[in-house]
Amino acid sequence: MLAGDLALAGVLAILGLGVEELDHGSGQRMLLSALVVLVLALLRRRLPAVTLVAGAALSAVLPGLFFVLPLLGWSAGRRIVGVSRALGAFTLAFAASVGLSVLDQWTQMRPLLVIVFSTLMFLAVTVMPGLASRYWSQRRTLLAALHERNGQLLRERAMVAGQARLRERQRIAQDMHDSLGHQLALISVHTGALEVDPELTDRQREAVGVLRQASVSAMHELREVVGILRDGVEAPAPVEDAQPAARGVAGIAGVVEAARGAGTDVRLTTSGRPRPLVAACDHAAYRIVQEALTNAYKHAPAAPITVELRYEDDSLVVEIANGPSAGAGEDVVSGGQGLTGLRERARLVGGMVHAGPAEGGGFRVAGVLPYGAEPAGAEDVADDFGQQAQAQKGTRPLVPGQRGEQPPMDWAAVDRELAVRVPSRAGGIAVGCGIAFAAVVVLVIVMVVAMVMVIDTASDSMISRDEYDAVHVGESEKSVRDRLPEGESFLTAGADRKGPPRPEGSQCLVLLADQQPSTLTTDLVFRFCFQDGKLVDKQTYEVKQ
Repeated sequence: MLAGDLALAGVLAILGLGVEELDHGSGQRMLLSALVVLVLALLRRRLPAVTLVAGAALSAVLPGLFFVLPLLGWSAGRRIVGVSRALGAFTLAFAASVGLSVLDQWTQMRPLLVIVFSTLMFLAVTVMPGLASRYWSQRRTLLAALHERNGQLLRERAMVAGQARLRERQRIAQDMHDSLGHQLALISVHTGALEVDPELTDRQREAVGVLRQASVSAMHELREVVGILRDGVEAPAPVEDAQPAARGVAGIAGVVEAARGAGTDVRLTTSGRPRPLVAACDHAAYRIVQEALTNAYKHAPAAPITVELRYEDDSLVVEIANGPSAGAGEDVVSGGQGLTGLRERARLVGGMVHAGPAEGGGFRVAGVLPYGAEPAGAEDVADDFGQQAQAQKGTRPLVPGQRGEQPPMDWAAVDRELAVRVPSRAGGIAVGCGIAFAAVVVLVIVMVVAMVMVIDTASDSMISRDEYDAVHVGESEKSVRDRLPEGESFLTAGADRKGPPRPEGSQCLVLLADQQPSTLTTDLVFRFCFQDGKLVDKQTYEVKQ
């Protein structure tokens, strides 16, 4: 930042030297002007009000400070805290600028012209950049506060919604634990007692053992589901109750063996080189086999079933097919959501599931699962916690319309509606410079109009050298005034007292020569003094501005 300020101060100092050169400033004044520009530009951040007042005051005697005034006004408008302070600083700067300009030009006896010109220059060069900077800074602060408020509301809403969902999860978990857990425990106890009944045959005892093992597995899964509903994480099973096969591809063989033990003709085949899968895909393969076997039990009892695992180059193909039902057709209870759940589970991991009738009768379920794909819908699966975390971090707002939530305010759309981008430092400077440029254009127009008026006024107060020479002392006042302009102009105000002493008791008419000296700091005037109706004196002299 210091390097940038030094570079900017150097450019402004060079531009100020050009202004001093046009004003015929001395070498000492040019050096002083450059040093003042450097000091003001470097201190404007720490002392915005002081530098503004000092720059406005010194600009009356150092024209080289002209280009640093917009920078001082911009910095003061942005950095001065409080409207009253800013108004006081700009008012004091205006008074210092106009007051010192009038004092500097007092000898010219043109205070009104100096006041008007100084006021226009101060408004265009200093006030306009200050107003633009203050507006831009306040709007940026307002937008930042609105964004922060919106983020806070989103976080609070996410916390409230999360607490409500957590309470509902706990209620569901409690209901599942109290109802399903009790029923499964009864099934396990009764099947355990039935398994040791001496009147059962070996085949019946084996079937009862399968039922008991299934009830125990269901209790383990229920425990995990209840843990997820309560805490949002999967609770590990106790070591003593852990199953020998995981709920993945490695557990498919156990599912098949359990089906065989229940008297179902199930055959498992594996082809290709086994490859590891990510946890989500591994679990999806297990669920596909489990659900397909369950459907086969219900809809095609006693039909042979084939389970095939094919390790392809880029995916694992899980195919379960059963033949036509060999038992009596009975109506079975079905929720109708099993295959839909399988398709959704496969979609979330980047795979797919197909289910439909097989050739020659029967039914076929086939799933294609990638080896290394992460869940494509991880945000959807972890919606209850992921959205809250992302909303708290401010990465993205909650999705409108989910779970009855009201859509949050879209601040980007508000900015587009207002046609204003998120403000940046460069953008703010550009806007301020644009406003200052417009103000300068208005000032130039006013100056042009004033110049036209001055020229028109000057034509009524100028004569040539020949006209001056044609007038002789002793002529009547009336004949002389009839040949000369009226001379009533602010351009000649006070000039009659700056030349040689005028005759006592006389009234003088001062006119400007149409051919002025080459220097811009002096005016050539003609003075005609009248007394008792006659021209008693005429003089030619130069007046320093």
